[in-house]
Amino acid sequence: MQEKLYGIWQPITWSDYARRVEDFAHGLAGFGVERGSIIAVLGDNRPEWLIAELAAQSMGAAVVGIYPTSIGEELEHILAKSAARVVVVEDQEQVDKLLRLKELGRDLDIGQVIFYDPHGLEQYDDPWLIDFTEVERRGRERSEAQPHWFAEQVELGRPDDIAVICTTSGTTSKPKLGELSHANLLAMAHNLTQIDPADSSFRYVSFLPFAWIGEQMLAVAIGLGRGLTISFPEDASTQRSDLREIGPDVMFSPPRIWESMLSEVQVRIDEAGWLKRKVFGWGYDIGDKAARARVQGKGRSGLLTKLADAVSTRPVRDQLGLARVQRAYTGGAPLGPDVFRFFHAIGVNLKQIYGQTEICGIAVVHRDDDIAFNTVGTPIPGTDLRITDDGEILLRSPSVFRGYHRQPAETAKTVDADGWLHTGDAGYLDEDGHLVVIDRAKDVLTAPDGSRYSSQFIENKVKFSPYVEEAVVFGPERAGQGMTAMVILDPGTVGSWAEHERLSYTTYTDLAAKDEVYDLVAEEIVHANEDLPEAIRVQRFVLLHKQLDPDDDEITRTRKVRRNVIDERYATIIAALRAGEGEARISSRVTYQDGSSVVRELGLRIFDLTTYEIPQGRGRRPVWSGRR
Repeated sequence: MQEKLYGIWQPITWSDYARRVEDFAHGLAGFGVERGSIIAVLGDNRPEWLIAELAAQSMGAAVVGIYPTSIGEELEHILAKSAARVVVVEDQEQVDKLLRLKELGRDLDIGQVIFYDPHGLEQYDDPWLIDFTEVERRGRERSEAQPHWFAEQVELGRPDDIAVICTTSGTTSKPKLGELSHANLLAMAHNLTQIDPADSSFRYVSFLPFAWIGEQMLAVAIGLGRGLTISFPEDASTQRSDLREIGPDVMFSPPRIWESMLSEVQVRIDEAGWLKRKVFGWGYDIGDKAARARVQGKGRSGLLTKLADAVSTRPVRDQLGLARVQRAYTGGAPLGPDVFRFFHAIGVNLKQIYGQTEICGIAVVHRDDDIAFNTVGTPIPGTDLRITDDGEILLRSPSVFRGYHRQPAETAKTVDADGWLHTGDAGYLDEDGHLVVIDRAKDVLTAPDGSRYSSQFIENKVKFSPYVEEAVVFGPERAGQGMTAMVILDPGTVGSWAEHERLSYTTYTDLAAKDEVYDLVAEEIVHANEDLPEAIRVQRFVLLHKQLDPDDDEITRTRKVRRNVIDERYATIIAALRAGEGEARISSRVTYQDGSSVVRELGLRIFDLTTYEIPQGRGRRPVWSGRR
């Protein structure tokens, strides 16, 4: 591993790693952690996160990861459900969250809190708290007295022991805790690397939370199984520059990361001079044609393609930190086909995967020479896939989880007696045998003309716009009503556009209320509608006055929309959209930095697209640009 501190990469060798794992395991034993125990880890990615995880696993315990942004009821729910007695946290911010729960008298039965970033904690004297390095020091003393204990504990380990407990996405309720065994994770790593081999020369940058199954899959299971070098950025603000420095060989990120990269490209190209824009546009068109041939196994790069890559698309890959990437993955939610196509056009071997926490995050993936931008590929080796008569996707493999922690009834509903995982997703196999995922089965709806559709599919079309951060689409309640949408702006790209247009604004709410911004988004939705059947085109939309926030339970920590929360919280707006009204009136509480708050009455304009036409002579915006 290597960690960047004060601008310098600090390497950790495999032997140092192993020694620290053994020391920390001894230290945990001193706090009563034993075989079958569970420890929780709460914080950003650091070597200490993995040291704590492997230490627990070495002695037959398991680790439950908690997203560092988790607060309040969500944090309490995971700690209570897992019954973790030791919690490893990152810094003062996370310590304060736990101290707050303790002050509130929550019955969590936490015996010790171990922190690995002491900054700001020098004056804390609660005996509940202890420094990570102090635990390691005590562990070294214990190992001297019991030199054979650690090896004995490792020897007692079994493949079916719980390795990690990962939370589900929790889009409709509080997240469940999925138990994944060592055998589950190793089977997934082995089967994926049969398709996409990896070895100890590969570099990987770890910046997505270890609480997410995707990071456990690549950084831990494949990282350990194939000996990857794992690099930890110094800070969230330096992730992009650190990514460029490392130049990883493999990368796995949810759609929001790829979408944000595309938005960054769009903003930077729009700020460039006309010559650079022309050169990139020329190179992109050549790369796009070459990519379409390549992903279908029909062609190799010619001289013109190599020239276009050298002068146009490779510099963009380099700026994104993707110059050395041999393969990249996206998963956790669907990625828009146009975003997918963009990265292939600039030379990034991006693949869609499909899976769930309950099957170690991956079951289906694209092959290098068989990529279709509207599918998620074909099953990995060792995985069986079946579509039920009512369209539900079923999966079976050695990576199917042990079950939900302390929820046997829920486990029985999810995995049947024959070992099939009932995903709850609707989908079908296309003529090439690729899996097409429609949406959650319960969210698949029927249009007025009788055709079945997915709100998520429409939302992804709208979200491809660089100006849209999130979109929530609502179907009609009765005949005669059309599709409507609540749109959340991307403040970065819309702010850059407003600056270019010399449009002044103060806050996000002010920006979202501008008529010019409504016209901008209307044009984007009109283009998105062109690719949709007429029965499911968006007819009206509103620009929400705020961004969706996981702290408000509006989206999950992996940025999936919680529809039940949206339906309840914004019922007034949804009703006005469906009724064809011109405005929705809502009350919004604004909290200022000094802690004071005020309730404001807002009127949100509802834009009717049925009477809107794009101005004559207006050119269509290219994929790589935010300008028309």
